[in-house]
Amino acid sequence: MEALRVWQMTCTRIPTDAGEFQLCLYRTNWDEKEHLALICGEIRGGENVLVRVHSECFTGDVIGSRRCDCGEQLKHSIELVAAEGQGVIIYLRQEGRGIGLLNKLRAYNLQDEGYDTVDANLMLGHEADERDYTVAAHILRELDVRSIKLLTNNPGKIESLTALGIPVTGRLSLLPSINQDNAAYLTTKAERMRHLLDPAKLQPTQPRRNGEAPWFLPAISPGPSPENRPFVTLSYAQSLNGAITVRRGENTVLSNNQSMALTHRLRAAHQAILVGIGTALADDPRLTTRLVPGQNPQPVVVDSALRLSPAARLMAEPPLPWIAATEDASRENEAALTAAGARVIRLPATAEGKVALPALLRWLKNAGIDSLMVEGGAAIITSFLAERLVDRLVVTISPQIMNGLNVIQATLPSLPRLEARHSQWLGDDIIWWGDVQWAER
Repeated sequence: MEALRVWQMTCTRIPTDAGEFQLCLYRTNWDEKEHLALICGEIRGGENVLVRVHSECFTGDVIGSRRCDCGEQLKHSIELVAAEGQGVIIYLRQEGRGIGLLNKLRAYNLQDEGYDTVDANLMLGHEADERDYTVAAHILRELDVRSIKLLTNNPGKIESLTALGIPVTGRLSLLPSINQDNAAYLTTKAERMRHLLDPAKLQPTQPRRNGEAPWFLPAISPGPSPENRPFVTLSYAQSLNGAITVRRGENTVLSNNQSMALTHRLRAAHQAILVGIGTALADDPRLTTRLVPGQNPQPVVVDSALRLSPAARLMAEPPLPWIAATEDASRENEAALTAAGARVIRLPATAEGKVALPALLRWLKNAGIDSLMVEGGAAIITSFLAERLVDRLVVTISPQIMNGLNVIQATLPSLPRLEARHSQWLGDDIIWWGDVQWAER
């Protein structure tokens, strides 16, 4: 057989919601198909370039089928490459793991009869996976990409590209949403096709609009902590017009069940969780991860005057809270809270008599806390933003307009901007998240 050759036919600018790309079309002397490369930034001569090698999936990529995770993987890969500012998504025209759309649809019918995706392919006279990544390797060489970080759960793809002479220096997972229609398929990929997924976590959840998308959690899990304080993720829910509660001191539920589950996953990803005394008194929160598997974070309450009651729900289960107070706070109240199992931390005060947040964060860092989730309320949110103590922001926006307390309670001395930002529907809520960059007024 003649050696494979690849020609770049043309490229054009493609603006997307995630960012701007160049889309290049390739032809080969092996087939009559048109393979594609979606390119972000300057990649020629690049090392450790973020790459997704994606095989065509009409049902998942185009019409959003819930039977697979392909469309979700493609969308997330585009977002991650755009956030990186440099990378390539190679789109190979090898539908149905190489068996073509007709046989893929026939395999779906066999799966509906109870056969898994591997057995269905075998029954049709095909291999479990007939994909070939030679074209992808040639495209990467044509683009002068020297080494890659691969977006994949499939170790076979890493092995194939390595054997084809493409150095793979790292791998990033693409964790799937799980629903009633794809749970068995994903389990088969994990158990029979070596995909790097945990079968124990591939249990279907209740069907939901647009999917719960646990795959975005790596993008909002804690990053490396700064030298003198924990990595801080600020998370809160608001109405369309920025209100977080109807009135100060009153609990208003804004998040739906899916958004609340996301909040609990975020809690489980952090070592500690912080609220102000206003939230502790109004909501009487538990600050646990009860909606998801995971360890409860260490609760921290900023309570300058020590107003928290020993009967608060935070005192009902471990870990019991650490309470940050000023030196002038009540010694009598400290004794009652300490007797109930809380730990009171005395810290310097601001000119307004509030706990100095930088001092608290230094204390937490020295206590071994490298990641901190801040949930509010409004005064705490405003203070963390005003003092530029936020590294990542996660905002749930509820589709309602509401008179009430606005999330920002003062004019900020500098304005935060989200970089590497992402958004995702969870039911009727929209989640926005990203890394915080600061700009002067």
